[in-house]
Order: sequence, then structure tokens, then C-alpha cells
Amino acid sequence: MESVILPCKSIFPTISELPQNYHPKTKVPINFVPNTEQSRFTDTHLDYLCKNGRLSEAITNLESLSQYGYKVKTETFSRLIESCINEKSLYLGRKLHKEMNFLLKKVDPFIETKLLGMYSKCGSLQEAYEMFDKMRKRDLFAWSAMIGACSRDCRWSEVMELFYMMMGDGVVPDSFLFPKILQACANCGDVETGILIHSIAIRCGMISKIFVNNSLLAVYAKCGLLDCAKRIFESMEMRDTVSWNSIIMAYCHKGDIVEAWRLLNLMRLEGIEPDLITWNILIVSYNQLGRCDEALEVMKEMEGNGIMPDVFTWTCLISGMSQHNRNSQALELFREMILNGVTPSEVTLTSTVSACASLKDLRKGRELHSLVVKLGFDGGVIVGNALVDLYSKCGKLEAARLVFDMIPEKDVYSWNSLIGGYCQAGCCGKAYDLFMKMHQFEVSPNVITWNVLITGHMQNGDEDQALDLFWRMEKDGNVERDAASWNALIAGYLHNGQKDKALGIFRKMQSFGFKPNTVTILSILPACANLIGATKVKEIHCCVLRCNLENELSIANSLIDTYSKSGGLQYSKTMFDGMSTKDIISWNTLIAGYVLHGFSSEATKLFHQMEEAGLKPNRGTFSSVISSYGLAKMVEEGKRMFSSMSEEYRIVPGLEHYVAMVNLYGRSGKLEEAIDFIDNMTMEHDISIWGAVLTASRVHGNLNLAIHSGEQLLKLDPGNVVIHQLLLQLYVLRGISEESVTVMRPRKKNHHEEPLSWSWTEINNVVHAFASGQQSNSEVPDSWIKRKEVKMEGSSSCNRLCIKEEENEDITRVHSEKLALSFALINSPQSSRVIRIVKNLRMCEDCHRIAKLVSQKYEREIYIHDSMCLHHFKDGYCSCGNYW
Repeated sequence: MESVILPCKSIFPTISELPQNYHPKTKVPINFVPNTEQSRFTDTHLDYLCKNGRLSEAITNLESLSQYGYKVKTETFSRLIESCINEKSLYLGRKLHKEMNFLLKKVDPFIETKLLGMYSKCGSLQEAYEMFDKMRKRDLFAWSAMIGACSRDCRWSEVMELFYMMMGDGVVPDSFLFPKILQACANCGDVETGILIHSIAIRCGMISKIFVNNSLLAVYAKCGLLDCAKRIFESMEMRDTVSWNSIIMAYCHKGDIVEAWRLLNLMRLEGIEPDLITWNILIVSYNQLGRCDEALEVMKEMEGNGIMPDVFTWTCLISGMSQHNRNSQALELFREMILNGVTPSEVTLTSTVSACASLKDLRKGRELHSLVVKLGFDGGVIVGNALVDLYSKCGKLEAARLVFDMIPEKDVYSWNSLIGGYCQAGCCGKAYDLFMKMHQFEVSPNVITWNVLITGHMQNGDEDQALDLFWRMEKDGNVERDAASWNALIAGYLHNGQKDKALGIFRKMQSFGFKPNTVTILSILPACANLIGATKVKEIHCCVLRCNLENELSIANSLIDTYSKSGGLQYSKTMFDGMSTKDIISWNTLIAGYVLHGFSSEATKLFHQMEEAGLKPNRGTFSSVISSYGLAKMVEEGKRMFSSMSEEYRIVPGLEHYVAMVNLYGRSGKLEEAIDFIDNMTMEHDISIWGAVLTASRVHGNLNLAIHSGEQLLKLDPGNVVIHQLLLQLYVLRGISEESVTVMRPRKKNHHEEPLSWSWTEINNVVHAFASGQQSNSEVPDSWIKRKEVKMEGSSSCNRLCIKEEENEDITRVHSEKLALSFALINSPQSSRVIRIVKNLRMCEDCHRIAKLVSQKYEREIYIHDSMCLHHFKDGYCSCGNYW
């Protein structure tokens, strides 16, 4: 029978019972076993406990043994450390470490290295560092353990620091450690260290090792040194799947998908089949290039080759769709992923929640929130931030605050999401209070925090507070402004209708040394999309060239649009012709420009060129093309185009298409067909519909239809003083006195007042404003105007209804566009043959006729943009065709 130690209850004599010459001996355990046997038994018993999952009991026994001075073998202690690692028990590992000096005869570097690994693998890198610092001797294994610990935690910069310290201690990495250090080089983009390691590997004779070559290849690939990666790849005697994946990744990083596919096919010819990582590299590359549909096709081909997508594949596709504003497709892909039995990761859920936030789909967002909780990610800061953003954008600020409060370790983005939500809801006071609390929680606001607050205050009309924050961010917040800070002010002023202040900030931004970016240009260009902004458009275009932004497709499209609206259609055409890449927006913008300037044949011709280029028309295309047929009075062609929208292209007509059709009938005088068309409309009639009918009936002299459309307009907008004024004039033409229709007057006092007509023109970079009835001065002589009116030939068409949006002219009152026109003729340089005027109301017929006369008599091109359309007067003709 095996010898055992039986516990017993002993009764010790009291002090008085002991002999006077009694001297206690050294304490020994009952049933003492010789040291060698006891040691053998202890090691065997501890191994038994570890193998049977009784680690806690084994370490408790160790604590008892250490009190009696017993020792265990180094191998036994090592196995106990390994058991702590396997059970991820940092608590037991610490207890074991505490007893190390009592249980081992000699603590060697092997055990210390083992403990270091235990701390790192159990999640305490700090204690691993402490262990490492206390080591008396740090050999290759110790350095490998510490570098491996940092590598597992993705602390790549620390890996680099440890590598240089290691070399300083005279320890050279081996072929197994080199790949970890090279991985850190690749992730840090530290190509110089990669080159250094490459030279060390050559000197140490490790360059023939395939995993060292693969790691070097990955460094050069990720750092963009394609030639170096190619040389490494071609010099390799043996290549495995990792080698091929690295070189394919190198070409994908350069955007050369064609060469990446060639290498994939070559890989197959050499008998190596692409694995899941190979396909994922291609999918990532397509998504980064914005070619999401092709990324989907790659996944289908991957499935066709018998490789099923993993969570990374699905996450990449969902993120790609979400980042390129294809949020509905992102949600559909997520649904497919779940149906395929793939469990989403925290990153997958974050991307999907972000797609819901962009769509403001609260119902699906709540479903995703439930899934987040079910999968145990509800405490994660990344997905928590996405949920805060979701509820904020959906206007559920209480829910957003609850999620925010439940994030245990909030980062600055958590605070930014909630602050942005309060700003978006107009609660800038609460947003500012939250901003002030960040300091209490030792979270420093970053530039995004300041920009969100600036944007919020600007959008809510508090410009002074926004400016105060803008100037304080560097002084008080110690945060440098970026381009987005300036963009927030520019966009805010434009949102509040203050174009001059927006342009002032744009110029100040450049004077402070900040280069405008794409967002800046796209924000500021609409401020110049009018006739008096022609000079400013050129100024901004020059800025685009200086900042090397001319190849940005969105900026090129915006310049085409802005030049067109500012009267520079020839510049729009030049921009379009010079574009290396054109999308549907490019074509639509120039077609719309031709329509705006009355060039119907050029618009339809460009439309056919677009079709020949293989682009399918969209909603915007049809609106412009139908309008171009209206300009040309090609009713049948316009009707066919309208029908083809739904029948051939499956596009449901919108309000803009119905308005274009009413104008198509109206220009050709087919007023009955226009009314029939309106009666059969599938959507509610809008102001723009009846406004088009009023224009048609006014031009063609149909008084009854004009009154009917005017009454419909007044029902839709009863407070509109212009509509009320026009309707009163129509009643007078019918023979109904104004007194008998006073019941139709707007109730508010200010609506009795006449609409004030204003016109603006720009001379020598200065904008001049003129109001109807403005008193004459030396610069604007009324007598000059009267002389020109006397010389006018012709009269208004007898068919037209003579109704005006402003009072008739008399000896003391001249319309604002005539004042602006006379001022421009007198003060503009002789070299300038173009006059540009903007007016807030519709031109009357008299002003229209004098503009035609001046354009012919003085050989000037005159652009006047009123509330109805753009008039381009040249050689006595107007681009509107006398229909406005």
C-alpha cells in the first residue's frame, strides 16, 4: 500500500506540564517521508491535480509545502505555469509567482520567461513588462517572449522599440523572431527598419528561410515599395500561398487590379490554389477603389471555387457598401450573412449600425441593438459609439444617452457622437454642457469635438458663439484648427444665406495658410452659382488648380454646373471636354446647362452622345431632355421620352418630370392637353405645376385658365403676396373690380405691401444693388433710360396677358433691372462686352424689350436671371424665346 499522510488531531501538553529542561526541536511534518521520496511524491501529485483540472487545489498544496521548505522540480513549476495559461487564470498565476523563490532551488531564466508569457497571455501586459525588467539575464527566449506579447496585443511600435533594445544588448533575433518584428515594420510603415532587418537576415544566412522572405515581402508590399517586393518574390526559390498573397496584395495596394488577377492566374498554373486570404485581398482592394459591385462578383467567384466567405469577407463587403453610401445594400448583405450562418463580429455590427444611422432606419437599428446585446458586444466602445450615433440621428436622444452611459470606457468619439446628436437636434446648450464635462472625465476634446460644436451653433443660427469657439479652440483647447474647422464656418454661413461672409472666410482660410480641400470647394462653389458670381468662380477654379484638385470628379462636375449658372457655358463645355473620366452627373450637368441657356438642339445632341457612350439616363437626365424638347416645341418627342422613363427604364416620374411636361405643352400652346395631363397625374399638384400653367396661359392669352391657375396657387400658398398681386390684375382684366374681391386679400398687414423688386450687377469686383423706384443720382440717370425707351420699336404681343409682379413704371418709378442695366452700360469697361444682372422678381415685357434693344444697339451680351429663368440677350434676341 502506498504511504499516505493521515491527518490527526493532536493534544499538546500545556506549558506547566513540560519538563524544565525541555527544548523544542525543529518542526517536522507528521509521518515524515525522506526528502527525495517527498519531492517525488509532490511532483507526481501536482501533475495529477493539473491533468484533472484541479489547478486551484494544486497551488493551495504548493503554498502549504512552501511553509515547510519543500522544493519542486523546475519542470513541475513550468507545467503549473502552463496550466495557468491554459485556464487563463491570472489570479492563480500571481499566487504561483509569489511562491517561486520558496519552491525552486534556483530560479533560472527559463522559468522567468515562462512567467512573462503567462502574464501576457492572461491579459496583463504591464505585469509582463515588470517581470521582464526584473530579469537578471535576458536571453533570446526572454526577448522573444516579450516581443511576442506586444505582437499579440498589436502594439507594433513597442515591438520596434524592443527590437532596438535587444540589438543594443547584443542579442540577434533568430529566424522565428524576425517575422514578428517584420510584421510590426509592415503595420507601422517603418520601411527603414525593414531594410535593416533584411540586411541582418542576409548576413546571418536566414534569407533562404521561406517565412523570413514572406515577411520581408509583406513589409515591402504594405509600405508601397513594389519594385523591392517584386525582386524578393522573383528571387525566391520556393513560393507558398503566403508568398503569392503578399505579391498580389502589393499590386492591389497600388490599385493595379489587372496585374493582381494575372498573378492569381499564374499562381494557379504553378499548382497553388488561391485560399480565402487571396480572395479577401482582392475584395478589400475593390472596395477601397469604390468598385463595390465588382467586389461582390469576386465573392461569387470565390464561392464558385468552393471557398465559403468568412466573417472578414462579409464585414469587408458591408463596410464597403456603407462607406460608399450604399447603405440599403449593406443591410441586405448583413441579412444574407446571417442566413448563411456566419456570426457577425463587433466590426461587422458597427458597420451595419452605421448604415442604419445613415438611413435613419430606427426599426432595423433597434433589431441590431438587440443582436449586439445577445452577442455580448454591448459594452464595446466601437459598437457603442455607432449606436449612440444611430439614436442621435434618429432623434432619440434619451436612448442615445442611455447607450452612452452604459459604455464603461468612453473614448473621445463616444462624447463626439452624443454632442453631435444634441447639436443636430438644436440642443446646443446641452451639447456645450456635455463638452464641458469631458474635462471632468479626463477626456480631452479633439478637433472633431470642436468642429461638431461649431457646426451645430452655425446651423442653429448662433454665429457669434460658433466664431467664439472657432477662435478659442487653439488658445483654450490647445487644438489646432484643420480644414474641416474652416469648412464648418463656410457651410454654416451658406446655410444661413450669407454668401459674402462665406466667401470672406474662404479667403481668410487661405491667408492663414490652409489649403482648401474637396469639401471646401464643393461647399463654396454653390455660393457663386449666379450671374454676379462669374469672377468668383474663376477665382475658385484657380484655387482648385493650385491645390491639384482638378482631377476630382465631384469638383469637375460642380465647376461645370457653377460656370453654367454664372453665364459661362463655354467654360462648362471646356471643363467637360477636358475630363478624363465622366460619370452620369457630368453628362446631366452639361445637358442641364444647355437647357438653362436655351440651346435645345445641343442638349438633345449631347443626350444621344451619352447613350452612345453606354451610359443609362437617370431621373435628372429625363427632366433636362424633356425640357429641351419643350424649348424646341417638339411635343411628340417629349411625350415619347416621358413614356420611355417608366416603360423602358423603369423610372417612376417625379414632380420635376411632370413640370417639364406641362411646360412642353405650354410652350406649344397645347393648353387643353396640359390640363388633361395634370388631371391624370398620379401625385398631388404642387405650386410648380400651377405656376407652369399660369405662365403658359399668360403667354398665350388664356384669361380663364390664368385665373384658375392663380386661384389654385393661392390655395396652396395663401400668404404669397406675388400670387395675390397677379390674381388681382387678372380679375381686373376679367372686369371684376378689386373692391369686390377683397375677401381674398391676405390677412397679415405686411402682405398688403407691394413686392419689392431688387436687381444686382457686378462691376470691377464690386456688387451694386438697385431697388425699383430708387432715386436717380449722377451714376444712374433716369433720362438716359427714358431716351432709350422712346427709341424702342415694336410693341407687346396682343395675345399676351399684361400682368406684372411689380408696379407699373411711371415718371418717378423705374424697374430695378433697367437701373442696373443703365449703370452697367455707363460704368463697365469698354473691353467688357458682357453684362450680368440678377433680379428677384419676374421681368416685365417692357424691360424684356429694352434689354433686347440694348443688346442689338450696343452689341452687348446681356444675361438677366429673374425668378422664372435665365435670359440671354444677344443681337436683339432672347434665349427664352419670349416664354417666361
